[in-house]
Amino acid sequence: MTQLLKRRTFLKGMGTTMALPLLEIMQPHSSLVSAAAASTGKTPVRTAFIFFPNGVIGPSWMPTSAGKGYELPKSLKPLESMKSDINVISGLAQINARALGDGAGDHARCASVYLTSSHPTKTSGADIKAGVSVDQVAAQQVGHQTRLPSLELGLVRGRNAGQCDSGYSCAYSSNISWRTPSTPTAKEIVPKLAFERLFGGGAEREKQRARHMKDRQSILDLVKQDADQLKKQLGKSDKRKIDEYFSSVREIELRIERSTHQEKIKPPEMQLPDGIPSELQEHVRLMYDLLVLAFQTDTTRIATFMVGNAGSNRTYPMVGVNSGHHELSHHRNDEKKIADIQKIDEYLTSQFAYFLDRLKSTPEGNSNLLDNSMICYGSAIGDGNRHTHHDLPIILAGKGGGTIKTGYHHQVPTETPLANLFVSMLDRAGAPVQSFGDSTGRLTVIDS
Repeated sequence: MTQLLKRRTFLKGMGTTMALPLLEIMQPHSSLVSAAAASTGKTPVRTAFIFFPNGVIGPSWMPTSAGKGYELPKSLKPLESMKSDINVISGLAQINARALGDGAGDHARCASVYLTSSHPTKTSGADIKAGVSVDQVAAQQVGHQTRLPSLELGLVRGRNAGQCDSGYSCAYSSNISWRTPSTPTAKEIVPKLAFERLFGGGAEREKQRARHMKDRQSILDLVKQDADQLKKQLGKSDKRKIDEYFSSVREIELRIERSTHQEKIKPPEMQLPDGIPSELQEHVRLMYDLLVLAFQTDTTRIATFMVGNAGSNRTYPMVGVNSGHHELSHHRNDEKKIADIQKIDEYLTSQFAYFLDRLKSTPEGNSNLLDNSMICYGSAIGDGNRHTHHDLPIILAGKGGGTIKTGYHHQVPTETPLANLFVSMLDRAGAPVQSFGDSTGRLTVIDS
């Protein structure tokens, strides 16, 4: 009888460790494997929080009817093929993103409150204070089960000092993940560095990077001997899964290598830090692909991704929008500006759809990676023109390991705290809490 592999099996070689996806050989061969996995944690639930700035054009983003038979509006049309795997939730609010006597600064509050549900201290000095974010609450309880407690990604670094929004520190605008009320969790924006964080070998990391530069070796070359030994133990299905996984890893390595090389021979059209692809879509998709790999290998189960810092004024020429996002969000009912913002909303949704499709097409056990995940996509600003923090644009994707019913538009009572959703997500992430931020209970409408 073939001996089962441990779930936390790594390939090793030359100072490098590489995690593996969930294989059949890691599971008991039983018709009850899914139930067993749920009870033993062999198929873990992954949790990600994705943030976009500046709110949305509500009529093009929010469905007009509730329940299972709703129609996706224009800005969410890219999710049509994923409709049965998501829930659109309207009516949620982040009350602590409002001024509450502190005056202007809605964008800074939007980012800092999004995952903390706590009102930030208005300061541009070192005495910043927000709250511990929901991802870090989860990481504190389940992070020890994986090599990385959590993974924080973004597209723009931003600053953690100085003033960025009406007297608020740049730390508030640049971060959604907070390890402590006064300590934001730094995000990685360079795909290659994020990749090395996932697959690097700790103290050997710098030596490994030097070898990569000198010999142009793939991480797959470094673990080849260990991988060859492993394959001798695997059945046909697992061999195919390993080959597909290695192909995915190598594809990302090549894309990162090409992006880096292209920047050396041709300066990007916008001023970007070294190592960042000049094309936004390539950057976004590389980060989403890295999230897929992080979850697939169980390197981490908790992640955040900022597709833009708060108040981002990025342009989107790929969809014909050459004015800045933040500037356009103050449209004052100008039809052309409203149309441009809608194009941005739809474009960002299309990139999110790409991520969900990657998760869904990644088999895991008797289901797929999306079924075993919870992905919260949204913002703590609803209407960017009026800086509202109610009726937020929120999507919850994935079935949370079979604990979330999907395919619905849930219209919850106005002013329902977004923190109620977070409490329910923490339950499923294996990090239950009695309350979080300004929560008033759990969001039971998502229960399967």
